[in-house]
Amino acid sequence: MRFGLDDGITHTLEEVGQVFGVTRERIRQIEAKSLERIREHRKLKKLKGY
Repeated sequence: MRFGLDDGITHTLEEVGQVFGVTRERIRQIEAKSLERIREHRKLKKLKGY
């Protein structure tokens, strides 16, 4: 939702928070943790050459 992967439209933290019934700060925290997990994922190292 946030990055427009579903509908091609990017949404603000506030908009996403309203959909899920949480604050924009909570959405920011979840987003930050998720992006960090992606960056740290061991298998991602294999893809860095691409």
